[in-house]
Amino acid sequence: MARGDCSYKRTTLVVCSVNIVVALYVLHSLYASVYIYSFADTHTIFKYNANQISKMDESNRIRKAAEPTELIQLISQLKDKFASEERVEKLPHRLKQKLIYEIVDRFRSLDAAANGTAQRDAIESWRKQKLKEAKKLIRGKMLNTTMLPEEAGAVSRALGSDWSEVSEEIGLWIPVAIINKEHADKPEGEQESDEEVLPGRKLPPECHAELHSDYDGAAVRWGLTHHKDSAYECCMSCLDQARRAKPGDKKCNIWVYCPSETGCYSPDIYEHKNGECWLKYSETPRLNFKDKYPESYRDAHVNAPVVVPWVSGVVTM
Repeated sequence: MARGDCSYKRTTLVVCSVNIVVALYVLHSLYASVYIYSFADTHTIFKYNANQISKMDESNRIRKAAEPTELIQLISQLKDKFASEERVEKLPHRLKQKLIYEIVDRFRSLDAAANGTAQRDAIESWRKQKLKEAKKLIRGKMLNTTMLPEEAGAVSRALGSDWSEVSEEIGLWIPVAIINKEHADKPEGEQESDEEVLPGRKLPPECHAELHSDYDGAAVRWGLTHHKDSAYECCMSCLDQARRAKPGDKKCNIWVYCPSETGCYSPDIYEHKNGECWLKYSETPRLNFKDKYPESYRDAHVNAPVVVPWVSGVVTM
């Protein structure tokens, strides 16, 4: 029994050894093939013929010709300009405050009613005066001024070539004065007219239109449901109704129109809108209101305006 066990163990050992050797051989073969392929791939040499080389040269030439050389030069110039602007010497804070105080004092010396032009003239006069003082100090002249000799150079630059940037930096802005001129475009000899003009066609004499008036009368046609585009059309509607009325019917002889875009006032409960055209009849037409509502009426009717908004008239056939 012991002899059989030993024989079985030796067989197992031999089989395992053979498997290990085979596995090592396979791994070695795979590694060698990968290495050889990689080496061969990295050492591949591509050869171009004359036609391909010519095409590549032509492609490089076209690419260089298409370069935006002018744009590149412009960008380079802009970079130089911005760099020079950044190199502009900044005013020391103390000197800047000093100039601001002098500008404020110059504004205070002006009349309260001074306009933009007077303000600009005053600041420009101050700037020129300070520039003269600065240039004299630079040349070594002694002056009775609050400016120190070591500040003269900075002040000369700030109030000279750099004035626009400095004025913006300190917040100095004076609005431009706008002068509106009224052009006399009316024909020579024509007088100005204060008469109020109604929109629409001119009313004929038979309408007897009266601005800011409200006539009383029995309603032939309610204006709440009868709208017209103009006082002319309202008057024509009254005349047409009178001509077409049957015997025994009331004939319109009064028209009342609301020309106001915001509506017209009335003491009743209704909202009277622009374009309302009331057709009325009365044997003896009389005015309810003319021009303005009386003060006593406005005291009793707090919503009543000062001026009567309606336009009306008594027609003649």
